[in-house]
Amino acid sequence: MATPSKRNKKNKTTKQYGIEELKTLGNELLSSTSKINNLPILLTVVSPSSPPHHILESLLSLHAFFLTQLPQLPSSTATASASDDGDQSKFIYLTWLRSKFDEFLKSLIDVLVSDKFDETLKEVVLDTLMEFVKVANGGTFHSSLYNRILRSIIHSTGPAEFLIDLLTSKYFKYIDVRYFTFISLEKLARNLEGKDVSDDKTASADGTDESQLCSNIESVIHNMYYTISHVPPPEKSDDTSDFEMWSVSDADDKQLKSKKRNNNVLSATRLAKKMKLKFTKAWIAYLRLPLPLDVYKEVLVNLHQAVFPHLSNPIMLCDFLTRSYDVGGVVSVMALNSLFVLMMEHGLEYPNFYEKLYALLVPSIFMAKHRARFFELLDSCLKSNLLPAYLAASFAKKLSRLSLLVPPFGVWVITSLVHNILRRHPSVNCLVHREDFDEDSGHKTDEVNASNLDNPQTGATACQKSGIDHFNIDESDPMKSGAMRSSLWEIDTARHHYCPPVSRSALSLETDLTVRGKTCDVNVGDVSAASYATILGSEITRRVKQVPLAFYKTTPSSLFSENDFAGWTFKCEETSEINESNENAAKDLLDLEHSAKRQRIGCQ
Repeated sequence: MATPSKRNKKNKTTKQYGIEELKTLGNELLSSTSKINNLPILLTVVSPSSPPHHILESLLSLHAFFLTQLPQLPSSTATASASDDGDQSKFIYLTWLRSKFDEFLKSLIDVLVSDKFDETLKEVVLDTLMEFVKVANGGTFHSSLYNRILRSIIHSTGPAEFLIDLLTSKYFKYIDVRYFTFISLEKLARNLEGKDVSDDKTASADGTDESQLCSNIESVIHNMYYTISHVPPPEKSDDTSDFEMWSVSDADDKQLKSKKRNNNVLSATRLAKKMKLKFTKAWIAYLRLPLPLDVYKEVLVNLHQAVFPHLSNPIMLCDFLTRSYDVGGVVSVMALNSLFVLMMEHGLEYPNFYEKLYALLVPSIFMAKHRARFFELLDSCLKSNLLPAYLAASFAKKLSRLSLLVPPFGVWVITSLVHNILRRHPSVNCLVHREDFDEDSGHKTDEVNASNLDNPQTGATACQKSGIDHFNIDESDPMKSGAMRSSLWEIDTARHHYCPPVSRSALSLETDLTVRGKTCDVNVGDVSAASYATILGSEITRRVKQVPLAFYKTTPSSLFSENDFAGWTFKCEETSEINESNENAAKDLLDLEHSAKRQRIGCQ
């Protein structure tokens, strides 16, 4: 630890040099080895506490100096093995340079993740660090340095999107950068898995406090997802020349081109397999983390398109998706898409799939953000001819019951789904029209003897049984819902719905759907994303052939006629009594006035 006198001397040294002096010190360092003492001075300037212009000037000089010295610098863990004094002194000098180079790298990373500097300086610092990644390991990719850079970006307290975007636009096009990015992300995810980062007080490898770097685990997970989602997935190619490398030198490039004719296809295939393996391990490790809800939803939405096609074995995500499907609510709706892909394309067996799907049918699903994709998947899941009759009947009945509780565009979707269910499963067409049965006698209730109907008790029992619906909407098991003993009486209300598209779609159920040659399935995707705006727009643009008009032979004297409310009476007895009493009171008052007038006339 530096003493106060040394710290004051360092601050004084940093402040007493301007840009011109720093430029002079840099030129002297590059021109003569006798000016090696300028190196510590320039290193003190590369610090988050220095002005940006001073950092940039020192950085350029140090970058040029270390590029020429890197080929002869020993590793950080090397030990002296030379016997003579000349070699010993040279090794000590090179070891000192190596320590200064490590100090320079640490200062660059601190400046890179600092919130005090603008994007221009950060871009220069990142380019410098990536140049060292390219050449600092003897011409091969410096994976440990790149791991430190990526780890510092992801664990930074400030916004990391700009730096990740820089990596995406400049360096993620190189296959070796992508390869080691997946390796670094896997290591970071495994370090975060199963431990509370905020309680970890151990020091990291670069001397920084782990609790300070990872004080907010949610921001770390957000940055990791932003990084892994921006790395291009593994590509399929039969030519190694299609894979551009960041750390390959000119000599290595010529050597690769000379070997291209012999083992080109084999090396390209092997490289693609390795990339796919690292891609799979990185995603598996990341999905084990406690994802925040917003990241969780975004991962589930994009998983089947952005991740599944590039995994070595997509079945490895079955545990993650089944756990997500068991959560319920919106998370289950989002997990349904990927789980359906695993079942249809990769042979995943999930015994309770339809029970969970049946539980998702609630009124709130018709207002969800991703309801369009959900209804399309629901229609696809109910398409199989091997679906049991009780299961198809339960879905049809529950959907028809929900038509009484959802907005008009939801009823529009329900009628389309019920139409497809009835057409694909003729065994449940008995739900369309079913007369009530007396369970005790096995005869229809409308065939009960007239003598029984005259009996008040027997008549009351028959009327009660004629209104029974055996379907239990609160039952979670479709087998026990009683849908096969019910009917789709709720759909009949949609025929008289106030919304024209809903009533028109319900009319399609009046046709005989068992004749499959004359009917066809309704495309649920056309109506699954419907809303009040789409319904209003379709009605406004719809051409109307006939406009209903009302003609009256005589001018109406009231808003409603008596024929509009047959059997109704609007006469109130209390009102008539009040009016009669008011008329009697007015008559008595008038008689009093007349008698008073007669008395005045008699007196005169």
